[in-house]
Amino acid sequence: MAVTVGVIQVAFDGDGAGAEDLTWGQLGIWRRTRQTGRTMNIVLTLPLDDGTPLVELVGMLRFLVSRHPALRTRLRFDTDPKGDKPRPRQVVVSSGEVPLHVVDVDDERGDPAAAAEELHSRYEIERFDYENEFPVRMGVVQRWGKPAYLVIGYSHVLLDGAGIRALGRDVRHFDRAGGARGAATAPPPPAPSVLEVARAQASPAGRRLSARAVRHWAVQLDRLAAWQPPEPPRRREPRYWELVGYSPAMELAMRVVAARTGIGTTHVLMAAYSVAVARVFKRDPSVAQIVVGNRFRPGFADLASQVSQDGICVVDVADADFDEVVARAEKAVTGASFAAYYDPDERDRMLTEAAERRGGRLDIEWHVNDRRDKGGAGAGDDQRAAPVPRAADVARVLPLSRWYWGRKASVFDGALYLQVDSEPVLEERLGPDDVSPAVYLQIWTDTCSFQVTQVETFAREMEAVVVAAALAPEPGRPETLT
Repeated sequence: MAVTVGVIQVAFDGDGAGAEDLTWGQLGIWRRTRQTGRTMNIVLTLPLDDGTPLVELVGMLRFLVSRHPALRTRLRFDTDPKGDKPRPRQVVVSSGEVPLHVVDVDDERGDPAAAAEELHSRYEIERFDYENEFPVRMGVVQRWGKPAYLVIGYSHVLLDGAGIRALGRDVRHFDRAGGARGAATAPPPPAPSVLEVARAQASPAGRRLSARAVRHWAVQLDRLAAWQPPEPPRRREPRYWELVGYSPAMELAMRVVAARTGIGTTHVLMAAYSVAVARVFKRDPSVAQIVVGNRFRPGFADLASQVSQDGICVVDVADADFDEVVARAEKAVTGASFAAYYDPDERDRMLTEAAERRGGRLDIEWHVNDRRDKGGAGAGDDQRAAPVPRAADVARVLPLSRWYWGRKASVFDGALYLQVDSEPVLEERLGPDDVSPAVYLQIWTDTCSFQVTQVETFAREMEAVVVAAALAPEPGRPETLT
């Protein structure tokens, strides 16, 4: 396959230049990349409509970088006053250039989709040079000089998933007729700049918010009993294994329970997780660090930045039927969400002190990230996005569930990391007979913490408990769960 690669330097010009410490969300992800060695880059590959001109893509890149300070940000490493390792600060510039990579596939055997996949992989694996590179990479794959695919990579340190979706909404204001000029049809979104967020977090009011959140974490930790795995783990190589799940029955069953309880499927999912943790891992109350987007906070809805943080969610399932556990999960998720806005330094000091009191172990590196498209509804209203399924619908699709072990890696985040999506993260994971709607799960496990057979049992139990609740002939309290 004959491939040529060129670069177009795209100039930008925007407001909001300055320098501040990293925001709490940025600092949290920055530390995670240092601890795990992972890049955590977020990369999207998009097919382009026939006839999309290259000049339009140049204009779109100029448009986005000019309007959003996060995309014009580099890091500077200042000496810490305490003599510790250099501390990163963010520096937003008003003007400069970002590269647009152009990949030309220009022979009969050439496959632009394969070239786009290769570029996607490169953007995902290569670390950003934070001192010298802006946190956005864009590449166009052309076939015989005509754009076929757009590949966009972002640094997760500077942008979270909701921030990327905010960029997607804003690009609708790009004046395509303006071509390479990158003109807009509307003013920028009414959001605070990321520098203003950093200053607010450093203010006395911000310190009080952080202290309140850290106290919530401490209270939840006090609810957790000491825990040991019910089966001794056996380390594998590579150390981290991924279990992949596909379950249309789980998706429909969560909707049935949500309609019955009036509580959103996010909380039904957390209830299923908590019951499975109690039954399989013998841990009750359960614990999970959940990813909280913080977009409910004033001014954050359209902010293209990294503001997501982890919240601690502890759910007791003892002496309760499933509907009651769903109610408890709603309360726990709500508390975790409001306490997911804190200075990572303060939170980490509290965790260190708590671990010392407990003999050095907390066992809280268990994570849940519900990334499903819930129709833009609120946490309690997402069951209204589609008609309520019938129990017969759940039973009909139950045999379609699929579970298998996928990727393996030498590094990942935590002992257990559950990601839930409404579509497959990797295209090759879409089976020929898959039906929609469904949930797609990826459960990364540290084989130093769990037996891999236990993790598969846990995943199947999550599905089983919510399906059983959906198929129950009478709602109410027929039996307790543990």
